[in-house]
Amino acid sequence: MLDIQYIHHIAIITDDYEKSKTFYTEILGFEIVQEVFREERNSYKLDLAIKGKYQIELFSFPDYKERASQPEAKGLRHLAFAVCDVEGSVDFLRGKNVEVQDVRVDEYSGRKFTFFYDPNGQPLELYEL
Repeated sequence: MLDIQYIHHIAIITDDYEKSKTFYTEILGFEIVQEVFREERNSYKLDLAIKGKYQIELFSFPDYKERASQPEAKGLRHLAFAVCDVEGSVDFLRGKNVEVQDVRVDEYSGRKFTFFYDPNGQPLELYEL
């Protein structure tokens, strides 16, 4: 069996680098680990962490391709973030003009959760600990 220790990172391609950088850092609170511009690819690569743990690579590519991004589309369904207070997090996001679905309760775990989208239409979930 493969000895996988943990998920190292999630890679996201954006069509608006500055808007996505602002969203992930100023609204969601990710810290910048490293930001580089790769001239040969005309592409930015932004490494982001939360609570000191490297989590997301944000890329800009001028020749990106569109992908279906609804939660029920084939491929990555969504990226979920664990939070202590879903309802408080929803209020915060809505205060930043982020559209957030109403809070639901997982029928199996009894935990609260909700969905919203990043500036690229990537489905994101908040899941209460």
